[in-house]
Amino acid sequence: MMTGNTGLAFDLPAFRSTLMVLGAAFVLGAIIGLERQIRQRTAGLRTMVLVAVGAAAFVQLGGRLTGADGQVRIIAYVVSGIGFLGAGVIMKEGAQVRGLNTAATLWSAAAVGAFAGAGLIAEAAAVTVMVLAGNTLLRPLVNYLNRRPIDAGTTEALYTVHLICSAAAVTDARDLLGAELEKAHYPIRSIEVLSDNEDKMELGAMLIPTTAVAAELDAVCVSLEASPIVDSATWTVSTTL
Repeated sequence: MMTGNTGLAFDLPAFRSTLMVLGAAFVLGAIIGLERQIRQRTAGLRTMVLVAVGAAAFVQLGGRLTGADGQVRIIAYVVSGIGFLGAGVIMKEGAQVRGLNTAATLWSAAAVGAFAGAGLIAEAAAVTVMVLAGNTLLRPLVNYLNRRPIDAGTTEALYTVHLICSAAAVTDARDLLGAELEKAHYPIRSIEVLSDNEDKMELGAMLIPTTAVAAELDAVCVSLEASPIVDSATWTVSTTL
């Protein structure tokens, strides 16, 4: 029996094989997606299933049409194409970036689908186990490391010197902030307005990522607060992106 004008005969054993690999991709994608759904992540159960099944379907199609060479070409397109999908879940909020782990999980779900689509079901299952382990077993270790104080000796840190002044004095305060940091030999990446209301403004001077001496930054803040145009000054440190 022929299907349409494609010239390809309906192959029942091949169709069963396709159903098997798509079913495996569905189940393994659902396992990954379930963990994401439980944690209320942006890309959850349905998304992970669709990514895994879609990748498996494309790889299987390439194999059915042109063999292993077609599968290799399709896999290359899947790897690059999933990057655009992952970029859609990454959001930047100020200095913080959210969604990187979700994007990486999407990428891994595509790898699971590609393995399944190529008929390597055991390998697809192994990748699934690794993804789940990365998202669950490593979580306590990550939480422990994140709770540790930032050590400038071992962590590349981003230092920001904050200054609050009146709106009328913001230009002079900006110049003073730059001058004090230059005097202390700390290069400035940028000075931005962090908050603004009717009568008070907060400026933030972000230093070029480097190591800094807390006592020196404290001295800069003391010098800033000695000026009559400065209400208060302080500094903060965070990890770089």
